[in-house]
Amino acid sequence: MKIKQLPEVKMFQGYHTLFVEGEPYVILGGEIHNSAASGEAYMEEEVWPYLRDLEINTVVAPVYWECIEPELGAFDFSTVDYLLEQALRENVRLVLLWFGLWKNAESMYVPIWMKRDRKKYFHCKKEKGGEIPTISPFCKEAVERDREAFARLMAYLKEQDSSQRVIMVQVENEIGLLGSERDYSPTAQEVFSAEMPKEVREEFNLSGTWQGAFGEDAGEYFMAWAFAKAVEEIAEAGKKEYPLPMYTNAWLEQFPWRAGIYPSGGPVRKMFRMWKFMAPSLFTLAPDIYVPMVPETMDMYTKQNNPLFVPEVRKDAACAVNALYAVFGCHGIGFSPFGIEELSMEPEKIDRIPPEVMAALNIDPAAFEVEGSAEYLKRSYELITKLLPLYYRLRPAGDVYAFIRKDPREQGTVVRARGYDVQFDYKRKEPGKPEAGGVIFQLEDHVFLIAGTMCSITFHSKMGSGKTAELIRLEEGAWESDGFRPRRILNGDEKMFVSCKDYIVLYRAELLTV
Repeated sequence: MKIKQLPEVKMFQGYHTLFVEGEPYVILGGEIHNSAASGEAYMEEEVWPYLRDLEINTVVAPVYWECIEPELGAFDFSTVDYLLEQALRENVRLVLLWFGLWKNAESMYVPIWMKRDRKKYFHCKKEKGGEIPTISPFCKEAVERDREAFARLMAYLKEQDSSQRVIMVQVENEIGLLGSERDYSPTAQEVFSAEMPKEVREEFNLSGTWQGAFGEDAGEYFMAWAFAKAVEEIAEAGKKEYPLPMYTNAWLEQFPWRAGIYPSGGPVRKMFRMWKFMAPSLFTLAPDIYVPMVPETMDMYTKQNNPLFVPEVRKDAACAVNALYAVFGCHGIGFSPFGIEELSMEPEKIDRIPPEVMAALNIDPAAFEVEGSAEYLKRSYELITKLLPLYYRLRPAGDVYAFIRKDPREQGTVVRARGYDVQFDYKRKEPGKPEAGGVIFQLEDHVFLIAGTMCSITFHSKMGSGKTAELIRLEEGAWESDGFRPRRILNGDEKMFVSCKDYIVLYRAELLTV
């Protein structure tokens, strides 16, 4: 099979941008539950019916090593086949998640034959000798087997995905080590006690042992080096077969901020330098965001030449405005709430995570509340899709301004646009409703397009100009391919107080300075 143009991430208008079939593409997606893709009938009956009305263009779905290589050297890609067929029928793209050696800091999705041979495929050890349910990244045999299986998967996609459904691949999932800051297995101990590898000494301009160079953080840096090195081997082998954009994702640092309570060695912000250096085949490191500080986390993962892709994020009502901020504020490649099928599902069918599991994983239970989320997110995705051509037209000049409440104490913000300051006063946060936020497009010197939720809007002239901003025309409506289509013109007392409620509203405002 010959593909004219592969999906790629490249610089466009000064920002990293995903291109699919030669055109800019933003993933407006949703990640399905971990085990959903393991059954064809289950996908047909319990997943796809709940995705069709959400305006998503991409489904983030796992593929499982245990299903693909049930016996050593015997490969079965039937799970991949029906995902490709179903995605084509549903007219959506796919981001595939490779659940290989590591998933949620454990080795739960490796094939049974690997689980049974603990001697050959040895696990990490705690300091006092207890085994951790995570195969060690120092186990060369395990990494080699994963590398082979992943390369086979990518070769199969190249051969079979003629419709180019798959646009991106995640290598492993929330990698790292729980229960210990580092691996104390005999093999790991030998490496840790020796002088650091030459590439690490040169990159960090340090010398000596890991402990001597990195002190209290030595264990985490050591594991970041080991995991990133293994992931690079796996990703590089896959890209040689079929060079789709690849990334890995991060279980975020959390209180009490001790490596091993969150996965030690994973691609968290403090380990960016090690991961970027050791795993160059990955185009980005992506955050899985279940903490309340979603906008701040997206900001952090947009730095250090790291384009933003959010493969997993909380699915409460705030996801609608978080999506706006990810795309227009962080110039992100994509946004994808987890468990997306539950947004449209009947409440009695939702398989709720037990409180004790959430507590053990240090997850905010509110992250899984879905009241109102389906309709809010649908409207947000629909609006983003329509506004993307305008976004690409105005982005080079800096005429796109996104805003969102990042702290409950914030009363509002002021967007300093060309010729005017636009004040947004945030409304009180309400349960089951989106957060305050939105985006402004400056269409002309005196004309603005504003999409927002849970805020009121006031226009000001620039300080020191000696003039006053006057709102001479205000229209509410929709943005279509041929431009703004007004639904009604607001005047009188309705023009005196411009307000955005819980559902995203689109205003066209024409101003005058007098």
